Amino acid sequence: MIGGSGLCSLPGLEIEESLVVETKYGQTSDRLLLGRYGGARVAFIPRHGAGHTIPPHKVPYLANLSALSQLGVRQVLATCVAGSLNRDIEPGQFVVPDQFIDRTWGRDALWTPGDSVRHIPMAEPYCKRLSKVLALSAQTEESHCRDHGTVVVIQGPRFSTVAESRLYSAWGGDIINMTQYPECYFARELGMCYAVIASITDYDVGVSRELSIEAGSFEKILPIFRKNVERTQQILATVLRNRSDFTTCTCAQENVKHYYEN
Repeated sequence: MIGGSGLCSLPGLEIEESLVVETKYGQTSDRLLLGRYGGARVAFIPRHGAGHTIPPHKVPYLANLSALSQLGVRQVLATCVAGSLNRDIEPGQFVVPDQFIDRTWGRDALWTPGDSVRHIPMAEPYCKRLSKVLALSAQTEESHCRDHGTVVVIQGPRFSTVAESRLYSAWGGDIINMTQYPECYFARELGMCYAVIASITDYDVGVSRELSIEAGSFEKILPIFRKNVERTQQILATVLRNRSDFTTCTCAQENVKHYYEN
């Protein structure tokens, strides 16, 4: 499990071990916590560090994913916060994306000089089985959740201009976020199934000035953010109670294996 903004810790996690995992890609965002949550044994890491001190463009995505892989993780369940690029997706709702558009640059890469060149297929970047359980679990918890959508991933830490925001909407973007790439890609590269549930806190500035961070609507957005955090925790617990529906999935491993063998 990778916790995004608002989930730098995981209340209810029965911690059994707190580990520093060494990786050849450097240090992770924070210590990895191993324990039980929702009846399942999980490894948890806060994407931005326990004190939310790491900005999106500085997150050690590869180290985080590599550390989880070293521990034997095969399915990655992540959370994130996002803005809406679509008037039909309202603040307070959730989205389980099935596509992304990458607008980042200069983030850490898996390839290093001397490695063979790899072109990993990403037509369907997210694990369908895990994503389905996520969406159904959100609906079980009576949270309005859209089971598909395109997330536009921007570099950050700044937000979009009005022109950029309108462009992303015109491209077919549904939500906007700063962390889904390269996290989603590295999970695939390392053969781990990956899915994320995005909690929508506001409209992006090119969609509506109402309930947008850029318009300074913090007093209206913060209660939505806090409520979404509570709901996200409930959804995660429900997902893990239904873990038998996805823990046998090996789609990411098969995708990478097929590519390397051919």
